[in-house]
Amino acid sequence: MNPDIPLQLLGGITAREFLRDYWQKKPLLIRQAIPDFESPIDADELAGLALEEEVESRLVIEHGERPWELRRGPFAEDAFGSLPEREWTLLVQAVDQFVPEVAELLEQFRFLPSWRIDDVMISFAAPGGSVGPHFDNYDVFLLQAQGKRNWKIGQMCNSESPLLQHADLRILAEFEETAEWVLEPGDMLYLPPRLAHFGIAEDDCMTYSVGFRAPSAAEVLTHFTDFLAQYLTDEERYTDADAQPVSDPHQIQRDALDRLKSLLAEHMSDERMLLTWFGQFMTEPRYPELVAGEELGEEDFISTLQDGAILVRNPSARMAWSEVDDDVLLFASGQSRYLPGKLRELLKLVCSADALHSENLGEWLADEDGRDLLCELVKQGSLGFADE
Repeated sequence: MNPDIPLQLLGGITAREFLRDYWQKKPLLIRQAIPDFESPIDADELAGLALEEEVESRLVIEHGERPWELRRGPFAEDAFGSLPEREWTLLVQAVDQFVPEVAELLEQFRFLPSWRIDDVMISFAAPGGSVGPHFDNYDVFLLQAQGKRNWKIGQMCNSESPLLQHADLRILAEFEETAEWVLEPGDMLYLPPRLAHFGIAEDDCMTYSVGFRAPSAAEVLTHFTDFLAQYLTDEERYTDADAQPVSDPHQIQRDALDRLKSLLAEHMSDERMLLTWFGQFMTEPRYPELVAGEELGEEDFISTLQDGAILVRNPSARMAWSEVDDDVLLFASGQSRYLPGKLRELLKLVCSADALHSENLGEWLADEDGRDLLCELVKQGSLGFADE
């Protein structure tokens, strides 16, 4: 995608201008980002997804058994019949993993790294429905798909911002409105992290939320050090060879801290290990149980492709790749594999193509490393043969 071509999705500005002026800085209202947008899924179908065991869903009822009552799915078929006429919201996570037509929407966001995109959450709200004033710690694009929603924008927040006492929802106790818009189908609102916002349905309305992965510093430190620890031997310890006599045996001297920093830096600054962990972490699937492969011998794999079969990415799988010296590194659903640099174009194809078959794979099926990689991805579950 050319970053200097104006995009209708961004209101006629370029991707470069958007990233420079708005991304993680300030909100952007885009009228008719997707003109005449029609949701490929309706309210009944969304409710149907909320009945499924593997789908993450929630109901927020503003005036339920208690203020801002939260119910978690999966729901029974009669759960929606007893809802009030107003002021409730159904939220369903990762709809893109279950409805291919919703996943296609993400193609319009390819000016951003695909490994940064988390999922497409869809909410349906009855008139007056809301989840209260709140803020997120990640970027989000809010695309109106049906009906009208009033969006109020407020102050920048942080962990010190006062919240209502609620066991499940992080609702702001104070909301300082700075702007207000009504969005209609096709309109979209971009919000940077930590910006307070408050959406209220004016009628039966549906909103798509394209959210992004943004690991916290605590997550990075915790998960990366756990990852590193797998590769460290018990013999690698704090040492103080050439230490000098101390005047106070109870004092921790500065030189002890310097040795400790050196021990940490030796491992924390290993860029190859950091890249390996980061790629695995950012491609971990939201629902790992849905990434299940099948045992398949290489001969059967090749003959199946030659017979006209088509490989597609598992909707729950996530993929990315990177370069390390002369090698390439593939990340697939939380796993990684170093590969020879000659497979660079194959990795690009595997990560980007909607479908893989004997025609676009071509020469790679004659390459031993290429065949092995494709077969392993099927066994792992990130790739699978499309249904007839």
